[in-house]
Amino acid sequence: MNERTCLSVILAAGEGTRMKSALPKTLHPVAGLPMVAHVVRAAVAAGAGDVALVVGNGADAVGAAAAAYAPGARSFIQAERRGTAHAALAAREAIAGDYDDVVFLCGDAPLIEPDAIAGLRRELAAGAEVVVLGFRPPDPTGYGRLIERDGRLVAIREEKDCTEEERRIGFCNSGVIAASGASALSLLDAVENRNAKGEFYLTDIVEIAHRRGLSTKAVEGAYENALGINNRVELAAAEAMWQARKRREMMLSGVTLIAPETVFFSWDTAIAPDTVVEPNVWFGPGVTVAEAVRIHSFSHFEKAVIGAGSEVGPFARLRPGAELRKGVKVGNFCEVKKSVVEDGAKINHLTYVGDATVGAKANLGAGTITCNYDGFSKFHTEIGAGAFIGSNSALVAPVTIGADAYVASGSVITDDVPDGALAFGRARQSTKEGRGRELRARLAAAKKK
Repeated sequence: MNERTCLSVILAAGEGTRMKSALPKTLHPVAGLPMVAHVVRAAVAAGAGDVALVVGNGADAVGAAAAAYAPGARSFIQAERRGTAHAALAAREAIAGDYDDVVFLCGDAPLIEPDAIAGLRRELAAGAEVVVLGFRPPDPTGYGRLIERDGRLVAIREEKDCTEEERRIGFCNSGVIAASGASALSLLDAVENRNAKGEFYLTDIVEIAHRRGLSTKAVEGAYENALGINNRVELAAAEAMWQARKRREMMLSGVTLIAPETVFFSWDTAIAPDTVVEPNVWFGPGVTVAEAVRIHSFSHFEKAVIGAGSEVGPFARLRPGAELRKGVKVGNFCEVKKSVVEDGAKINHLTYVGDATVGAKANLGAGTITCNYDGFSKFHTEIGAGAFIGSNSALVAPVTIGADAYVASGSVITDDVPDGALAFGRARQSTKEGRGRELRARLAAAKKK
């Protein structure tokens, strides 16, 4: 099958008005990735060499989301919404190409798995002309029914067009259909407007193929593959299903999730074995975690890298561009952004590090701040290996703290500190004996007035 050519036609022209959003329906994210991108990635993983995208509202944005994962994807506009077969024919130019397999997918079904698509392609390779992915939902109401006779799929009937007997069928259409490249366009051209909605249904190609004596077949798949999204309730359900899959995948790969249901991943989260994730942790897009890391509760990460043997949290935030090398400690109520923290460095608590490099084995005391922004531009702070930054210090960038340098607690550092130097950047303390009691008495008297 790997040598067979494949075109995936992704129908993503739905307006999604029930989403109550200005955003096109297929751009709503699941696990941080637009729905249509999930479908494109599954198609490519199943061997689709080419992708044709049928789009309507927000065509440019939907096309861009797809192109990020299938750079050669072509977009075709469905100017009128007259059913799924009408949508598929918008991509006539692509379907007319020389493909062995043509797979039709729904852009609003983000949980489709590559294996499910590959299964349909295997049936085509074995001689079928049309193959449909079916499933058995707990309640088939609203779904098209797969009608089989003598082990062959003979038709797909939309519920409004079903007889009472056909409505009792529990085997339903997922919307995913594969056809041989030699037959696909001919079958689509034969679809007629003859249903209750007055539309042209892609599903009718099954009955047309059967009448022509072509081999037609249904393959059963998991319910999640068929889950189409039409509102925010269904979007939340899809998110929950995706997260459950990912948590299982993570744990089976050697990652410990102490309370799996409280940990949320993004589509591209990568975590190596022997990492432990405590409850209530959120991984945004672009996060990579090496082996044997300990992530404490209530931490939040996005576009960050965490090196082997590091420890992060609780209540830590790693923002885009944070890169922790091996054995780094970022403790409670710390934030790191666009900074490299070298091996063995410690940022233990109540600290902000932004636009900085922190050298190996450096130690940043509580309340350290890299003052990286002057209201107009960002500036870099360089902290050398082995440097010690005392608590409640402000490092005003651009500034360099040398290797093994020592910054006294409570300092505001505006000038570079050489290697091995000791820097004080604070006002001299002045103590007035007895004045504290006098001040308290005066303030108390003023309050009584």
